[in-house]
Amino acid sequence: MKPCVFFDRDGTLIEERNYLADPGGVVLLPGAAEAVRRAREAGLLAVVLTNQSGVGRGYFTMNEVEAVHRRLRELLAAEGAELDGIYVCPHAPEAGCNCRKPRTGLVQQAARELDVDIPRSWVIGDKAADLELARNAGMRAALVETGYGASATEEQRRLADVAAPGVLAAVGKILESAKAAKERKQVARSDIEG
Repeated sequence: MKPCVFFDRDGTLIEERNYLADPGGVVLLPGAAEAVRRAREAGLLAVVLTNQSGVGRGYFTMNEVEAVHRRLRELLAAEGAELDGIYVCPHAPEAGCNCRKPRTGLVQQAARELDVDIPRSWVIGDKAADLELARNAGMRAALVETGYGASATEEQRRLADVAAPGVLAAVGKILESAKAAKERKQVARSDIEG
């Protein structure tokens, strides 16, 4: 089992665009590719979880969503970064599905398919739904101050284990946290053995 960084898409990895259906509108946020690359280099899976209610509302099709994701992967690859998966909820909020964030259906699917170690995983996002997803699934949460996170309320900030100005800084904090946890574990082990 491997820990994972679950990235929100819009406002976290790419610029926020309401109901994005045109691959030409995909613009990586500063540091996004490096964040994905650093997570994977550290041995974490890098997965996107995204609510795309525009499909359920009839604004665009899953084919258009998939074209956007192909463009996202191309832009990341051009900077040496690769995602382990992209999971999409295509339902409108009123559909009551279990995959729409903050519900945990997409996390459960990714965990089954990619053998994710959920308790050691993180969610990075710009909305309360991302942070609540982390809580609901038993993970930690990082709030980015991009997209909707730029106007996050104090209540939303309290849901986050860490806050960062952007996704690269958030990954940096996650990696620092993992390193500190590993060091604490080694000290505890040496205390027991010594």
